[in-house]
Amino acid sequence: MTASAIPTGQLSLSGPSVKLDAAHWPVRGDLAHVRLAGKVFVPHYAVPMERAVVAGGANLLAANKPDAELREALAGGTLFNVLDLTGGWAWGQVGDDGFVGYLPVEALEERRS
Repeated sequence: MTASAIPTGQLSLSGPSVKLDAAHWPVRGDLAHVRLAGKVFVPHYAVPMERAVVAGGANLLAANKPDAELREALAGGTLFNVLDLTGGWAWGQVGDDGFVGYLPVEALEERRS
């Protein structure tokens, strides 16, 4: 093998990429839940911060803007795993396998044991 030879085998793709459902998989182009390391390639992986939805409940949205598509109306006390906080919005997942989306930061509080 010469110095300019391109290795084969271990660097080849094994098949087509799987399209992930953004509403159910905690992965964006820049960030993913740490449990997806080795399954998806992104620049950063995050360990979730457990929070609870405030007593009055909140709407989980598909984007970080008030008029975004509604993913789910969440009851007060619902577990929300925060993966990113930016511009007054929290991005994360309901529980360990629920919808993924955005909540206003003020709709979350420390989770009580």
